[in-house]
Amino acid sequence: MRKIVLLTNITLDGVMQAPGLPDEDTRGNFRYGGWGAPYAAMNYVNNSDLDTGPMLFGRRTYQQFYNSWHGRTDNPYSQLLDNAVKYVASTTLQEPLPWQNSVLLSHDIPAALADLKAQPGKNFLVMGSGVLVATLMQHSLIDLYVLLIHPLVLGSGRRLFADNSLYTTLKLLDHKSTPTGVVIATYQPV
Repeated sequence: MRKIVLLTNITLDGVMQAPGLPDEDTRGNFRYGGWGAPYAAMNYVNNSDLDTGPMLFGRRTYQQFYNSWHGRTDNPYSQLLDNAVKYVASTTLQEPLPWQNSVLLSHDIPAALADLKAQPGKNFLVMGSGVLVATLMQHSLIDLYVLLIHPLVLGSGRRLFADNSLYTTLKLLDHKSTPTGVVIATYQPV
């Protein structure tokens, strides 16, 4: 059975909104976009340890990644992302999706993902996608949390574990720190 692996940047106060770019996600008048960039924490994550292949995206993150990475030749990530199978959870997007190897999940997304998890293959990787992640957590579909915890308190923004999150006990499987003070902690729901 495949797993859903969440890999996300968060602050000490749990904010996951807009770590990459100043204008990435300004919902709720969020003005701290780009807070994760100075820490370069993603450089310290070894995806091969997670045995991931296909990716899961919410609409906003899919569109952001497409606009940022599709078709570029100046980095090692664009080709990987272009070739990866990308499942996109959205009730507003329509097929055909613009990025090759993209599959739209538009109806009963938790059931569709539960079915996909039961199929053989590599684990699914979710990056960002806060609305999708909240849905996955509500249905206990996340099997591994890889949290890049930044030494930063923002005081506002969309949080990974919102006030309405389900009670969940997590077991620490691994941890390490980066030279910039980011703690990379891997947890599994108990």
